[in-house]
Amino acid sequence: MSARMMVGLVLIAGLAAQTLAAQSGRRFSDTPVAPAAHDYLDAVQQQGPADSLYRSARDQLNAGSYQRAAELFQQVVDRYPRSAAAGDALYWEAFARYQNGDYQRALDLLNRQADRYPNARTRRDAQVLATRVRGQLARMGNAEAAESVFAVAAPPTPPATAAPPTGVAPAAPRAPIGPVGVSPGGRRAGAQIPGCEDPESDTRMAALNALLQMDSERALPILKQVLQRRDPCSVELRRKAMFLVSQKGGADVEDILLQSAQGDPDREVRAQAIFWLSQVNTDRAVTALDSVLMKSTDREIQEKAIFALSQHQSARAGEILRRFIDREDAPDDLKANAIFWLGQEHGGENIGYLKEIYPRLKSDELKEKVIFSIAQNDDPSSRKWLMDLALNGNESMEMRKKALFWAGQKGDVAIADLVGLYNTMGDREMKEQLIFAYSQRNEPAAVDQLMAIAEKEPDKDLRDKAIFWLGQSKDPRVPEFLLRIINK
Repeated sequence: MSARMMVGLVLIAGLAAQTLAAQSGRRFSDTPVAPAAHDYLDAVQQQGPADSLYRSARDQLNAGSYQRAAELFQQVVDRYPRSAAAGDALYWEAFARYQNGDYQRALDLLNRQADRYPNARTRRDAQVLATRVRGQLARMGNAEAAESVFAVAAPPTPPATAAPPTGVAPAAPRAPIGPVGVSPGGRRAGAQIPGCEDPESDTRMAALNALLQMDSERALPILKQVLQRRDPCSVELRRKAMFLVSQKGGADVEDILLQSAQGDPDREVRAQAIFWLSQVNTDRAVTALDSVLMKSTDREIQEKAIFALSQHQSARAGEILRRFIDREDAPDDLKANAIFWLGQEHGGENIGYLKEIYPRLKSDELKEKVIFSIAQNDDPSSRKWLMDLALNGNESMEMRKKALFWAGQKGDVAIADLVGLYNTMGDREMKEQLIFAYSQRNEPAAVDQLMAIAEKEPDKDLRDKAIFWLGQSKDPRVPEFLLRIINK
């Protein structure tokens, strides 16, 4: 199993734990099984011992002793079948069997609960678990379980819409859906859409989870059908289906991602598709991302496209990002993202481009991003570029300080070069920045320079800063030097 699939399984397990109100694909009896009147006293008499045994079983379950827990829950049902705890005990026994990999036994227990205790408090949880169990059985080759999962996951055929009778006004169209997601409380915002209350929606969600266990050849056609839906009430299903597609392999995955990235009406589905296209290293994927980046007016979508292109690490992807930065109408925050990712490539063409555009940039934010990106590059020309910028009197003081800061962080900038700058600087702010740069270096020459500033610098504030940073140094000469300063 791939690492990406492992991540998918963990995420889905967390989601299933939050959405316990799911339905299973099995058809249950509509007639509750209530105890007969003459059995009422027997049920009351069973309640106390059953509760005690039930609590012991739960303690074993919480401790991870699944086999022992299953045995105790079984005893609850066998000894006290008319107690209130019996129905829930069947669910928890099934859960314990599931944890131990006894999937068929778990499914049998859940079916038994449905038949005998349809009003148990855990019935809805049991329906979710039954779908998950069927997914595991299907993965192991159980055809009946696979058929059940596919039947639930496959989107139903929309009913034909008849024309309204003459003289009757057609129903008003649904309001367009804005961005929807998961609220802090865990409830899906899609459930708030008027007219989308569907008791079977959670059933299909649980079945989609089970598709992750299937091979791509069988699962992808179902997921593709889900993603082709355009009705407002399918938003949550499409979001889940998009994630599941990303965990599959095969040539069809690229087609599905491309279609969703360009055509799905939901922003989140499009954003997910664009993100996962970053893992598809083909020319078609790059072409699609180019189109999204250049034509979209949605900044969030464009940001996802920039990231996806940065992950392709191809010459064409880099050219697209450079072309986007050159656009006059592109927002600065998106340009800054593109500049950052170009700097991570460390390619000569990209670094050369960043150096070339720096003088043309009007935004300090973009200039700062260029300085940072170039500072991540280790070649000597980048080091020289930073030093030249720090010495450029025509550049703003803020940008010069930033260039000097990053130059000082690079261990390959000779300390002699930094020391030599101090006496040539007429600007107090640059001297202060140099003092900080010396404090970040471990060479004895840096400590020598700080001691020289502490003794000879006419500016008292600069002397005090040098003394402060000397106090942070571990150089063995510093204590004696500070004592000498104290005794002056």
